[in-house]
Order: sequence, then structure tokens, then C-alpha cells
Amino acid sequence: MRLAKVTKNGAVGLAVDTGAGVKALFGDAALYDLDVLIASGGSALTDAGAKVSAEGEEVQVEDLTFLPPLVKAPKILCLGLNYKDHAAEGGFTVPEFPTIFGRFNSSLIGHGAPIIKPPCSDQLDYEAEMVAVVGKGGKDISKDDALSHIVAYSVFNDGSIRDYQLKTPQWTVGKNFDDTGAFGPWLVTADELPAGGAGLKIETRLNGQVVQSANTSDMVFDVVDTVALLSTCFTLEAGDVLVMGTPSGIGLARKPPLFMKDGDVCEVEIEKIGLLVNPIKAA
Repeated sequence: MRLAKVTKNGAVGLAVDTGAGVKALFGDAALYDLDVLIASGGSALTDAGAKVSAEGEEVQVEDLTFLPPLVKAPKILCLGLNYKDHAAEGGFTVPEFPTIFGRFNSSLIGHGAPIIKPPCSDQLDYEAEMVAVVGKGGKDISKDDALSHIVAYSVFNDGSIRDYQLKTPQWTVGKNFDDTGAFGPWLVTADELPAGGAGLKIETRLNGQVVQSANTSDMVFDVVDTVALLSTCFTLEAGDVLVMGTPSGIGLARKPPLFMKDGDVCEVEIEKIGLLVNPIKAA
């Protein structure tokens, strides 16, 4: 099932891609709030999707505004250096334990919304990433049980202000500028994809030029590893968002560097999950 939080003519709703078109229902806050549905657990998410598929109005995608699928995640946990080739291009060794940093909900935007280049920096970079969404919380989760805790997958562009990211060993500031974390458009339930979202092509295009192209099987720590390892440290909660790292090809590592600027368009596409498109706008 493919679900999205959308607006049309000012009304917020839940959309479902049925495979034969898109349907949506508007106006029921309990229905369209994907954060609430995932936090509710059980079959709440798929029940809502089934209701939209059965009762929703047919809509045209171009008439919808896509919101970030989730905006109230208890934790947004991002993995750095999680593709071997990306670690190498930055001069890092492959980590023996996931390199984790946090994102804030306040940085998120949806498909179609502009990624904002702040006036304080000309180093706005792109990063294609797969998202895994925790649907069932837990502590000390075994690898054998890890994927039963993941409810859905999505697409993320981890827009990074590189000079601010690298001012200190901690990356938090450069990863959390307002309107830099593009997310969506669809949440795709785990049953629609290969186990752990493995084996999927992941690609970034900047103004139509391919700048990143890899496969999600190239991750150092896959979704199983990540759920098991992180849950030894803290309790994972329903609605937590795991942003699984980016492959090589980032703008910072290019010679000369390639950063996003006002008027650019950045596309991140993951096979079977979706296409996330965002224009770049100077603040």
C-alpha cells in the first residue's frame, strides 16, 4: 500500500495510490494523520488506506500538495557513512558501528516544496536516502525479529549545509537547517518491497544530471543491523524514522564541488518506493 498526506484546496487528506490511479479522502483528522495511524499500531494504517481506496474520490496528482508523511516522529535517526564508497570519498574508514546523528521534525518539507538555501552558506548539498519507519517499538530487538518492527519505507533528501556540518565533529547544526529535509511523497508499506528494502536502485539527479546512483544493498549497516544495534542503546518507538545513509557522489566530494543553488531542481528516486522532487530556492 502506498499512502501520502496531502492537501487540496486547503483541505488536508490521506491519499492512496491504488495502482490504477490515486484516491483521497479529506477532512477527517484521525484518518489523514499518518503519525497517529502509525502510533496506533496494529492494522490502523492499512485499515485507513483500505477506507480511502474504497470510499475516496479520484484525484489528479498534479492537483495535490504533498506534505511530509510524518512530522511528529519521536526520533529521526540518520546514518552517516553508511555506504562504503561514500565513506571512501570523504576520506573516512568504513565505520564498525553506525555513525548516528539526529534530525528535527522542524527541518522537514514535502515533495514539491522548495529546499531553502540559507543566506549564510553556499554549500547546500544533496543526499539520496531510504527511510525505514518503525511501526512497533521495542528494546534489545533481535536481528531475526528486526523487520517485524518496520512498517513502511519512504524517500529522503538529507539536504546538508556542509560548511556548518563540518565546523565541529558533531554534524547536528549542518543537518538541521529549516526546510532542508525533503521527505516523501509516499509511505510504502513493507509488504510491497523486498525484505529490508534491499536490492533497490537509488539515484539522485540534479537538473536532470545523474549525480548519485547505487543500490540499497550497498549499505554497510542494513535495516536489520540498524534496528538491532540501535535498540540495544535505547527503546525504539512506533513512528521513529530511520534515515539510512547516502551513497557516493555528494557535491562536497566532487572536484570542483557541486552545490545546489537557487533555481536548481533535485530529484531523488528509489526503485519501487518513489520519486521525490524539490526545487531549490534562496532564502
